Amino acid sequence: MSDGFSDNSGSGACRCDRAIRRLTRPHSRRSKNFATLVKEALPAAADGKPIEIWFQDEARIGQKGTLTRLWARIGSRPRAPRNSRYEWAYLFVAVCPQRAVGAALVMPCANTEAMNLHLQEIGRAVAPDAHGILVLDGAGWHTSHILTPPDNLTPLRLPPCSPELNPVENVWEYLRRNNLALRVHETYDAIVEACCNAWTDLIAAPDRVASITRRHWAVVS
Repeated sequence: MSDGFSDNSGSGACRCDRAIRRLTRPHSRRSKNFATLVKEALPAAADGKPIEIWFQDEARIGQKGTLTRLWARIGSRPRAPRNSRYEWAYLFVAVCPQRAVGAALVMPCANTEAMNLHLQEIGRAVAPDAHGILVLDGAGWHTSHILTPPDNLTPLRLPPCSPELNPVENVWEYLRRNNLALRVHETYDAIVEACCNAWTDLIAAPDRVASITRRHWAVVS
């Protein structure tokens, strides 16, 4: 049975990394045409407007930190900083691979209120006179009946248990590997600053954003 998406994206990543390639490998069971699902979800107000495809997700960034792979001499046991405290923030991210742009917020928690703020931020980033389709997973704050997307944005839910279909997973892989792993954050403000710096570093390189988030199936003809 088809669950709605097709992913035959190939490499789609800016680095030769096994984790990134695993997230972009083909899934032949997801055979229904993505463009058809988008057209079924679009409101009448979007008729005649250019359609942008956006992908959204959030991640918890905190003092527990993240470990990552690194180069080391064979047989050695490299040391890495590790924290045992439990302060954290949530980085909400959305990307539009076609335009290689994004919209992000750092929030103290992940809930419907935070999601509504992010929806407004994404809506402001959609091109003028365009309509955005926002692909996102089934988290509770993504499906709440009190969500209020702006008029230029329509949510489209991913199939269950399919994070590999969301290019933002590649964004997390990149940010953790290059900006957020192997760090010790002394305070909540330090976590927020680290998230902001990591996102600013990524979004300042549009070619990199496009490289790790573009999927050939995520188009509407």
